[in-house]
Amino acid sequence: MGQRLIALGSADPELSIVAAVDSPSHPRLGQDAGAMAGIGPIGVSISAGFDVPVDVVIDFSVPAASEAIVETCLRKKTPLVVATTGLSESQLEKVRTAAQEIPLVWSPSMSLAVNLTMKLTEIAARALKDRDADVEILERHHRFKEDAPSGTALKFGQIVAAAMGQTAARHGRQGRPGKRPHDEIGYHAIRIGDNPGEHSILFGMLGETIELTVRASNRDCYAIGALTAAKFLADRKPGLYAMSDVLGF
Repeated sequence: MGQRLIALGSADPELSIVAAVDSPSHPRLGQDAGAMAGIGPIGVSISAGFDVPVDVVIDFSVPAASEAIVETCLRKKTPLVVATTGLSESQLEKVRTAAQEIPLVWSPSMSLAVNLTMKLTEIAARALKDRDADVEILERHHRFKEDAPSGTALKFGQIVAAAMGQTAARHGRQGRPGKRPHDEIGYHAIRIGDNPGEHSILFGMLGETIELTVRASNRDCYAIGALTAAKFLADRKPGLYAMSDVLGF
């Protein structure tokens, strides 16, 4: 994701990459970020921190790193796009607290298509409330993804539950679980190959099924969304914003 952010951000005339931050143990610290991203040198080295003026920071990392980035941006009063998934409730609370002092976008997915599908899911869930519909959520991701289900799948579930009232979540099934209750949402996480992301939300009634599916063919959609969010934040007041705000849904 860092490489695609650098490549696409460098190609955008409205943006300028001024820092590229990675783990202190990254084996390519000190190397040119553009060269690593395959676009040639851009004069910005990969480093373990940043001390240059920046307008917005984009965080695509892991929860522990994201927590540190939130603290850094809060200290520097720098707007922040948080695109890291798998955050604990305490880490999410730190995001919400930081948003009281800095402009901050947080979303489990930066994708335009995913966020539009979330809106369609909300519409479907409201229409199917009290209409005997079962809901299952399937997600596919690459073998290297560490959290399951994905943050995006859980967000889809939250949208459905808010509209339809489910109170239970079941993560996979085995053995003899018995008759499926209506108060649960089923989650199924598939990890395979290099799949960049795929989500299906199924609404099943007797005799008919609605399935909403969104697929990414590469990671550019997430990078483009994050860069769009960065532009959105540049002149915003402190607050917690969602991708629905960025995209105008």
